[in-house]
Amino acid sequence: MKKKIEILAPAKDLIHGMAAINAGADAVYIGAPQFGARSNANNSIEDVADLVKYAHLFNAQVFVVINTILYDNELETCRKMIYQLYDIGVDALIVQDMAIMEMELPPIVLHASTQANNRDADKIKFLKDAGIKRVVLARELNLHQIKEISEASDVELEFFVTGALCVSFSGNCYMSVANGERSANRGSCAQNCRLPYNLIDGHGDTLIKNSHLLSIKDFDVSDQIPNLIEAGIVSFKIEGRLKDIVYVKNNVSYLRQKLDAFLEENSTKYTKASSGKCTYTFDSSLDRSFNRGYTDYFVNERHQAIGSWESPKSKGQYIGKLIQTVGNSYEIENGHLLNNGDGLCFINENNEADGIYVNRAENGFVFPNVLKEIKEGTFIYRNNDAAFIKIVEREDSAVRKISTTLLLSETENGFQLMATDEDGNVSTVTLVHPKETTKNNESIEENFKINLAKTGFTPYTADEIDVVFSQNWFLPISKINEMRRTVYEQLSEIRLANYVRHEHQIVKTSHPYPESKLDFTYNVANKVARKFYERHGVTEIEKAFELQWDPGKSRVMTTKYCIKYELEKCPKYHKDTMETKLKEPLVLKQGELEYKLKFNCKPCEMEIWEKDAEFEIEED
Repeated sequence: MKKKIEILAPAKDLIHGMAAINAGADAVYIGAPQFGARSNANNSIEDVADLVKYAHLFNAQVFVVINTILYDNELETCRKMIYQLYDIGVDALIVQDMAIMEMELPPIVLHASTQANNRDADKIKFLKDAGIKRVVLARELNLHQIKEISEASDVELEFFVTGALCVSFSGNCYMSVANGERSANRGSCAQNCRLPYNLIDGHGDTLIKNSHLLSIKDFDVSDQIPNLIEAGIVSFKIEGRLKDIVYVKNNVSYLRQKLDAFLEENSTKYTKASSGKCTYTFDSSLDRSFNRGYTDYFVNERHQAIGSWESPKSKGQYIGKLIQTVGNSYEIENGHLLNNGDGLCFINENNEADGIYVNRAENGFVFPNVLKEIKEGTFIYRNNDAAFIKIVEREDSAVRKISTTLLLSETENGFQLMATDEDGNVSTVTLVHPKETTKNNESIEENFKINLAKTGFTPYTADEIDVVFSQNWFLPISKINEMRRTVYEQLSEIRLANYVRHEHQIVKTSHPYPESKLDFTYNVANKVARKFYERHGVTEIEKAFELQWDPGKSRVMTTKYCIKYELEKCPKYHKDTMETKLKEPLVLKQGELEYKLKFNCKPCEMEIWEKDAEFEIEED
């Protein structure tokens, strides 16, 4: 059997979800009324139900995100909501809190969120054996590690392919809650990692001023799709439940075309996971919607700097260098690509991101809203492509249609129209009507075909139309149109009725968890999650950070990202070119916020601690 490969798109709301489906997504993930890790991207049960109905028409799936940690007084509310989601046809839930595994639930499929520490083969096999059907892998993994996980367990594997990166291990960032009681694990991340910091060394000297030292580039491993599929990935996830509709359409359409090319070349082994074919009125390109520049992170091991220190905002598409300032305009390489209303981004002489808007663009010259002093040779980026946005925002910029064949034939008492879709579903409409031949006994078959082909705003195309009559029968065009409308309305009902939702009933297990002691990074915030781990052999369980934070002394982040590496001062990677070592501890300072950095070189990780924390500095 061919393996289905899926594109999974974010849905901020119903409109964004439908746009993702139209652009080619095989599945979408969306927030419910509560308990999603993006608290300002929640949706009503009614809107989720409408999205489910629309997605299922294309055999696409809808996953609902319930990936916050839960408190004891929220468990029953969560359980009741899960029943509502099951009743409206949701295909799966993406969860972090193991309390959900303990609940009495309907037979709904559960996926383990990347928030659930999905970084090693033993824990992922444990989750599979506990009843989890899919695991969303940590983004820090490389191809070798992904393959190792795949070989250890036959659980479905999902991996991010484009979008923003959390600098911390997912689920293990506590900067936000430590500084303002806004917990990222409760859906309210304040994004402290995107703030500007000063970097101070152990002598008290400021090495770097006012730079976004924890802000990293966005993720793009789209060129690694073949390697990731070979390693075991079946679902490619786009980050961005808070992004706009241009971002969603652009990312989905780009990946749809890239994946379709791969599937066509490997059609004996793999197939797409949903139905329909997409057409677009725009040329998708990842650099034409929100991005901070791109990195493949660690998929191909650590091999390049990944920081986006100048700005946490969108850098956009590289246009060219500034050639010169002429009067009240700029001459820019490839300036002919720019349009009125575009937003331009550049790095100024203070090493800060700066920008202008294009009031007028003509003959390669740009007349800005504000003339700023820009050094010749400065790289110019477009982070607001006005013409592209205008095209993509149109409802018909991405259209998805299901292929059908139509057969118009005669019956004893009239006529019959049969529609057969690409998945083998059949809809039949009969019309009782007098049988009269055409005037002069001429065939009007072509007229029938022209009108039957007018599928309009339906989700169908009539790619093959046959008319099989024993004589040149006459039928009014109004009747042809009526039969066409009815046969497609019925076909939609039949497709929804024939949609198969996979179900799985969680059965409580007691196989041993790979660890006997859990620290606060396991985010155990309620008694039921504690019970789950205890039944699986865990003897010591620390409370979640949110329940036991020690102000000023806590470890608030662990990350594979490393400031030493970014500065080319890593004793492992730069020892042959590094003239002097950095005096530790290194400190990040932003206003009243102050953090110490600890470097664990053996696992190649960096920890961030609050200012009053004490720890030993590891010798290089």
